[in-house]
Amino acid sequence: MRLCKARVTNYRSVIDTGWFDIENAKTIMVGPNEAGKSAVLQALQQINPPPEVPKFDPLRDYPRSKYNDISKKTIDPKDVTVVQVEFELDDEDRAAIPESMRSARYYFYRKLDNTGVHGLHEAPELPRYSSISKDLIRLCAHTDPRKPTEEEGFSPTRDLATITTGWGDNTTISDDRAQALKAWLDKVLPLIDESNDAEEKRWESLALTTKIHLDRAAALHELQNRVPIFVLFNNYFRVKPQIQLNHLAQRLSTNLLDDAQYDYGNVCLLKLLGFTAQELSDLGNAAQPAANDPDAIQAHRDQLNKRSYELNAASVQLTKEIRSVWRPREGSADADKLRIIADGQYLKVVVEDDVGVEIELDQRSEGFQWIVSFFVVFFAEVGGKHKNAILLLDEPGVSLHGLKQREFRSTLTRLSENNQTLYTTHSPFLVGPDELDLVRVVEMTDRKLGTKIHTTVASGDPAALLPLQEALGYDLAQTLFTQERNLVLEGLTDYWYLDTTAALLRAANLVNLNEKIALVPAATAGKVVYFATILYAQKFKVAALLDSDNAGDQAAKQETLVHTLGNKGILRTKDAYTGPVANPEIEDLLRETLVKIAKEALGIDVSAEAAAQPNRAIVDLFSAASSDFSKYKLAKAYIRWTRDNSASDLSSVELAQFKALIEKINKALK
Repeated sequence: MRLCKARVTNYRSVIDTGWFDIENAKTIMVGPNEAGKSAVLQALQQINPPPEVPKFDPLRDYPRSKYNDISKKTIDPKDVTVVQVEFELDDEDRAAIPESMRSARYYFYRKLDNTGVHGLHEAPELPRYSSISKDLIRLCAHTDPRKPTEEEGFSPTRDLATITTGWGDNTTISDDRAQALKAWLDKVLPLIDESNDAEEKRWESLALTTKIHLDRAAALHELQNRVPIFVLFNNYFRVKPQIQLNHLAQRLSTNLLDDAQYDYGNVCLLKLLGFTAQELSDLGNAAQPAANDPDAIQAHRDQLNKRSYELNAASVQLTKEIRSVWRPREGSADADKLRIIADGQYLKVVVEDDVGVEIELDQRSEGFQWIVSFFVVFFAEVGGKHKNAILLLDEPGVSLHGLKQREFRSTLTRLSENNQTLYTTHSPFLVGPDELDLVRVVEMTDRKLGTKIHTTVASGDPAALLPLQEALGYDLAQTLFTQERNLVLEGLTDYWYLDTTAALLRAANLVNLNEKIALVPAATAGKVVYFATILYAQKFKVAALLDSDNAGDQAAKQETLVHTLGNKGILRTKDAYTGPVANPEIEDLLRETLVKIAKEALGIDVSAEAAAQPNRAIVDLFSAASSDFSKYKLAKAYIRWTRDNSASDLSSVELAQFKALIEKINKALK
């Protein structure tokens, strides 16, 4: 199952984040310090935390400004919802639950008193008594004359009256009520005249009303067992290169809480190995048994062998996983091996390089130390369930150089291929220019309102958007004066539509957008001229793609732009569009697909309007249908769609239009 949306309320700096979407693979949460990013991750972990992770504590976790409500008992922790999530079911989940529930979405809420609430959205509704009461009366009228003698102890009308005592019209047929009604129906079945089709169908219909509850209960039981473990990792959880076992055992036995978070990585390493600190310490102190005691010698040898085998197995597992995601040297096999060695009272973590030299872990890069510590905590906390875990990473790679963070971004991407990943950052280098649709902006502009999370790239706090602005600025600086061929686009959504659709057509071998062409979003149609002029002044080949709406018309007629690019260098969406819209935008080139995506992903259905008004721009139809419509949200939904679909899922008209557009771009910048 996949986490698809979440909401945090009443937790530390968070009053109410509002619902925010979670991506299928990687979700990036950006924002300034003290915005509440870490608090959100900590709350999310409580949906299904690993064993031994501290639970919610009202004194520590309820917003301090509102704590008097709890101390005065005007608010009960059992009534306070802290974190809410919704999951989409995958094929394995659906196959494991009753067929009637397979279209549902599963939700789970965690309360401040650590109790959980779960249920199903978009599942068949539980019937109410009012919907079946008449059928029950008619079934009783049919079966009462055919009932056994009173000595046999069953009377349909009398027994039904006992079951339904206290039921009102709005009483739902669930839990014990459904069970009791099902048992009553089973007793009634033999009394129904087999030749009476109407009563047979009535009984079947009533039996289905009880089955809805049973199916729902079975689905909830199965899905609760399938909820992923939420693994939170932050930079405090470091595995030290050398652990003094006796000292660690003493700290743990005396519960020295001041050192707990700094020892956490080491404790996880021991958990992964299957030993406690005290056990390894005792083995290091154990004296050689007497030579005349073969049983003691064998027991001692078995203990040492077990320790050796566990250390070796953990070393192999960690090495394998680290190699799968840590590839700092392009073209290298990266043969470094991680080794965990027990030496008396010391447990050492060393790295053996490709020539056999062993060095302590702390002499490797910060990024490598981070990834080793992460995997130790990860495997220790989830045990054998790491394939069903969600990763919550708090400021990963924060100590890396900026350019190294750009490389580390690919490591995070590889992690998310097997485990859904959410990570926080305020570094522009951990947000790729093609990852803006994965970003959730976290801000806290007012302490009274608390932390807010925006699914769109919008914020009232300039500091919250700074990482995105820096990421785009850096990428633009890297590409603006490095590519000989440049296509200037009106804005970011135009960039997304062209880039992702071109990738679909390239994968299908239909047409190939010249990969040497840099796509440069200019923010607005009016700014296209500035970008084009600067690039042209550097003697680069430049073309501009403008929508055929009013803004595009005004930009296309600017004397400077025409003089700079010439008419052949100014491309318009209408040049590739074949439909009846007079002033098409780039969205009109994907009209049929966007209508479907808007209905499924945004809940905006303009199917009828689009069919009835084919000459009206599709963006106008969306805007008229919903006051909350956003071109940004639509473009982001299209990006998601392209990740799970291919060019063959576009209509033939859309394929032809984009093929024509790409060919014109290639020709203009050949």
